[in-house]
Amino acid sequence: MSPPLALRPRETCRYDLVALGEVMLRLDPGEGRIATTRTFRVWEGGGEYNVARGLRRCFGLRTGIVTALADNPVGRLIEDLLLQGGVEQTQLLWRAYDGVGYEVRNGLNFTERGFGVRGAVGCSDRGHSAASQLRPGEIDWDRIFGAEGARWFHTGGVFCGLSSSTPEVALEAIDAAHRNGAIVSYDLNFRPSLWKARGGTEAAVAVNRELAGRVDVLFGNEEDFSAALGYAVEGDENLLDLEVERYERLLARVLEDEPGLSLVASTLRQARTATVNDWSAVCSTREGFHAGPSFEGLEILDRVGGGDSFASGLIYGLLEGHGTGSALAYGVAHGALAMTTAGDTSMATRSEVERLVAGGSPRVDR
Repeated sequence: MSPPLALRPRETCRYDLVALGEVMLRLDPGEGRIATTRTFRVWEGGGEYNVARGLRRCFGLRTGIVTALADNPVGRLIEDLLLQGGVEQTQLLWRAYDGVGYEVRNGLNFTERGFGVRGAVGCSDRGHSAASQLRPGEIDWDRIFGAEGARWFHTGGVFCGLSSSTPEVALEAIDAAHRNGAIVSYDLNFRPSLWKARGGTEAAVAVNRELAGRVDVLFGNEEDFSAALGYAVEGDENLLDLEVERYERLLARVLEDEPGLSLVASTLRQARTATVNDWSAVCSTREGFHAGPSFEGLEILDRVGGGDSFASGLIYGLLEGHGTGSALAYGVAHGALAMTTAGDTSMATRSEVERLVAGGSPRVDR
């Protein structure tokens, strides 16, 4: 089946993908717990950024990030991690730091991985962050999507959940991307903690409904379509228990309600324990429904970022001209591999993804 999207030619664009979102410093206690550890390992991460980094580091595409940081040593550490990740700073706004963080600071994300019957735990510390204070009119979108050119633009519900102004920035970017022929994707990425003080799921649904109606490709997970879009689940309130056939009907409803969408995709995850998950994904286009390969009993080292790596794998397949089913397989494989290493971002290689797509085994590669 042919790809469902009309993409700008690569040679006319500086970027294959530009992402808009917050980049935080993740503090990881490794095998320990946040409340009892004495050491943390640091990574950079963020729902939208992770997609751009996966496309750059795993698949070798040209990607950029639009974000803001407070100008202090923590911000410069995040910048150094960005430079190591290879994602270009398409537009990074530096905010003056007042010495304490009364007005602006950099986001921190404390995350423990969980093990066995103990689930993963996240504790965000990101109030008043520089990215949350972005406002319409601050980013030169005409330069990014017009003069320089990008084939794809990606943002999501994490960024849009940070403040009342971030959805306005996302809408401004989406309009500019479409004016210049870029495909636009949006990951619902519902986080209860982000919406708790902003009206809860009702506010999340209002924001995400408006944005979902303006994009080409929509990503979700097991709870996003109910919590972030307000869909009642057919016959069962637990999306984890939905069979593939019922997902097919759910995604068809989303496409019917949002006529501008070309593709909607959902990861499928059943957590047997924190470290053993069943993992797969499905997607629907105007041409039909696709179920991706399934990994039963997938052993997990760090589940954070698995959905972002799924998105980057699927986007890679579409950017490279693969059919929908093949692109979906790239997404499932990349997400699976990303969860076998620590940190939010992927450490997989394209050859590893391709071997897994082709049905390769995890034997030693000598």
